[in-house]
Amino acid sequence: MSKTAKLYRMVMPSHTCPYGLKSKDLLEREGYTVEDHHLTTREETDAIKEKYGVKTTPQTFINGERIGGYEDLRKFFGKSVKDPDATSYQPVIAIFAMTLLMALGAAYVATGLVISIQAAEWFIAFSMCALAIQKLQDVRSFSTMFLNYDLLARRWVRYGFIYPFGEALAGVLMIAGVLMWIAIPVALFIGTIGAVSVFKAVYIDKRELKCACVGGGSNVPLGFVSLTENLMMMAMALWMLIKLV
Repeated sequence: MSKTAKLYRMVMPSHTCPYGLKSKDLLEREGYTVEDHHLTTREETDAIKEKYGVKTTPQTFINGERIGGYEDLRKFFGKSVKDPDATSYQPVIAIFAMTLLMALGAAYVATGLVISIQAAEWFIAFSMCALAIQKLQDVRSFSTMFLNYDLLARRWVRYGFIYPFGEALAGVLMIAGVLMWIAIPVALFIGTIGAVSVFKAVYIDKRELKCACVGGGSNVPLGFVSLTENLMMMAMALWMLIKLV
């Protein structure tokens, strides 16, 4: 026997509800035939909300029972639903995975080797730039979160605004291999202060904070990731210094 679901979703000239589309797609992937009811005006949408005592659309009904919106539909089918307040390492994993692949690709073109020291150097430098991009999307938000744990920023608030620009500058110079007399001290300075700050906040003070390493709106927990970011900058600076000497 075919499975049928009734779906009410907004489809207006100026707006098609994305969650309505996702609900329809999910139902069809679960083998349901969808009675797709388009709400083409604000009045029709408000009427459905009032009729069923709900605040949002889309609304799905299966066997005469109201299931609810898209997230409710996912729960109904036993699928995971993301908690917006839950911590996640996914942004960091995505950044490091992409910068590693970029470094391997670029180094292969430059050296002809699949694995090389150049790839390792560019991986760190690309990662610095990618992490800086995340922070520079909203410097004000980043600096606010940064104040929760960075020792220098707490004494000099403007440092929270300067940090992502310093990280980006050092990363770009290290990729280009120029002006190391600027890149090395900048990376070593911000990396050392950052590492000490994170170590104190997490491992000495035992504080549970969100990391500002991927921007001010992230849910990445402060700890290993931020410490790794800063240790990478320190290691890169020391390695470049050794190469110069």
